[in-house]
Amino acid sequence: MNPVTRRVHVRVPATSANLGSGFDTVGLALDYHDELTFTLSDDPADTDAHVNIEGEGAQTLPRNETHLVVSTFRRACRTFGLGRLGFTLEAHNRIPQARGMGSSAEAIVAGIAAAAAFAQEGELNRSAIFDLAATIEGHPDNVAPAVFGGLTVSWDFSTAEGVGSVPIPGGEPLHGGFHTVNYPVDPAITAAVFVPDYELSTEKARQALPATLPYRDAVYNVSRVGLLPAAMNPGVLAAATTASDGSDTDGGVAASVTPSALAATANTLLYTATQDKLHQPYRAALMEPSWNLIERFRSHGYAAAVSGAGPCVLVLHYGDAREAIDAIAAEDLASGHWRALHLPIDTTGVTVERG
Repeated sequence: MNPVTRRVHVRVPATSANLGSGFDTVGLALDYHDELTFTLSDDPADTDAHVNIEGEGAQTLPRNETHLVVSTFRRACRTFGLGRLGFTLEAHNRIPQARGMGSSAEAIVAGIAAAAAFAQEGELNRSAIFDLAATIEGHPDNVAPAVFGGLTVSWDFSTAEGVGSVPIPGGEPLHGGFHTVNYPVDPAITAAVFVPDYELSTEKARQALPATLPYRDAVYNVSRVGLLPAAMNPGVLAAATTASDGSDTDGGVAASVTPSALAATANTLLYTATQDKLHQPYRAALMEPSWNLIERFRSHGYAAAVSGAGPCVLVLHYGDAREAIDAIAAEDLASGHWRALHLPIDTTGVTVERG
């Protein structure tokens, strides 16, 4: 198969996984992006990858076939029926490396989306990109929001040995493997990400987790994670609540719900939904400065959690609280060891431009 274009530009959002209670399940796309341009070589004999990197990782990431974007692109090209292509990769990286903002998921999704854009015209097949990305990453919580945007809840569906899918009455068979559901996010929800000057590998963070957990802790997290979709889109919850008591719901959100009441409901739910007993307490000793900052935010009523495996700190809030959030972290920011990113939620996911 021949490529349908000679150049593809890919834009992939940063992501935050777990969000406190949703360990290895929940992810959120952030309006903060890496941008990569793939340009095919004009020389048929040149089948190498030529990599240029600006921004995050410019001094540490490889510039050869071992670069995660390149190796993923190669694998995806084979999957989509393309031969070995020579190309130049121009990577403009903003997403911090090894900080819990989905840099590896971004690289995987970028490589697959680029290969898909070279292989066929039209809209991206996001489901195919997600399937391959989750398989390569080994877990879906970061790649799902990177592909689809917004809030995602993902799972790995296991079937009995020798059974590839389960028939669903009136619907498509449910196949084994990774799946995800994309939930809407209220545009008033914002994310503050506090980025420290130290790294923490996901592998090391996973090694800190226990082999077993108390039953009551599992129940604790289940009760919290079920609140996340409502916490991220409180207007729908308010409309449903007031509709049940006969209140006016013209316009989609209950007319009787004031903006201040909606904000209070949202922030209460966000605070509760980000509580966790499955992973963060066991990892706290690996990122003491981050954990101290999280506890400080939570003592002031803010929905703070470790972003991914850390060490970034994520604070979710309904409404503009930038000044108040930065004031709580003023000492940390003044130290020069932290920086703050105040970001909207990305609702689009990966995008490509051909030509």
